[in-house]
Amino acid sequence: MELDPKYDDYDFPTVAPVAAPGHPGHLKPEEQAQVHQLRMLLEAAGYTKRLDTLTLLRFLRARKFNVAEAQKWSYGSNLKKDMFKYYPQYYHKTDKDGRPLYIEKLGGIDLNAMYSITTSERLITNLAVEYERLADPRLPACSRKAGQLLETCCTIMDLKGVTLTKIPSVYAHVKEVSTLSQDYYPERLGRFYLINAPWGFSTVWGVIKGWIDPVTVQKINVLGSGYQSELLKQVPAENLPVEFGGKCDCEGGCPFSDMGPWRESEWTKPAKWETEGAAAGDKKADEAAPPAPKEGAEEIPVPAEAVDPPAEGVKAPAPA
Repeated sequence: MELDPKYDDYDFPTVAPVAAPGHPGHLKPEEQAQVHQLRMLLEAAGYTKRLDTLTLLRFLRARKFNVAEAQKWSYGSNLKKDMFKYYPQYYHKTDKDGRPLYIEKLGGIDLNAMYSITTSERLITNLAVEYERLADPRLPACSRKAGQLLETCCTIMDLKGVTLTKIPSVYAHVKEVSTLSQDYYPERLGRFYLINAPWGFSTVWGVIKGWIDPVTVQKINVLGSGYQSELLKQVPAENLPVEFGGKCDCEGGCPFSDMGPWRESEWTKPAKWETEGAAAGDKKADEAAPPAPKEGAEEIPVPAEAVDPPAEGVKAPAPA
């Protein structure tokens, strides 16, 4: 696989462990050419970010290497929104393949309360933020630790508490999230477990499957309340929170620990968007600072008292 020195400054493995068509390290000449073509089109359109080979390949694979379709993309946001109170979701350690484990308690969503303090658009923005953090620093750290390229995550979506009255609003939300994922953050799903599926969900799932890519559908497992044995085949017990049948019980609660390779000093590095932001801040500070004296120029000291004190009995002038 050809790397572009301008954009591909990776410091983790860049070859997919499985030799699948269109995946990093296993490209046909025409697929490599399509990467170059897509990058050229995006540069011509004025884009300067996220033009590295791995990102372009994910969009190309999601669009069946149709360059024109892959060009129709957008960029996520790095805004920070904390919606956990009304929308429980978090990343926590890894599965047996080394991928980040993402947990979402869909039954815990209170959309009415959520929309009383925010909007649907801001909620989607929050999800986009997490997708950006998945791309960097989470996945690079996991790739370093696993010693191979990892581009996907393992998702657990808990449907416990999703009643028939909640289904319409939850259904609309899931559809909106799926659109965001497929259009702007493709090829991020490795495995997906829907657990505690309520009675009647099979009917809803039959509808949902209709607007999800068939390749994605194959990665989804719909499980009822007896999901633990199946889940533990993919997730180590020591990484799975106790509430889902595992042994992990982080101090302060697993949802708030954000534990994983991205928190381990041996594997993590600052995200590019963090370092770029710091560099931009330093540049602004330098521009705002007064110019340093030219080399060899003599600095004239300013005396502590530049004005003689007034004579006795004379009133000092008021400060301007």
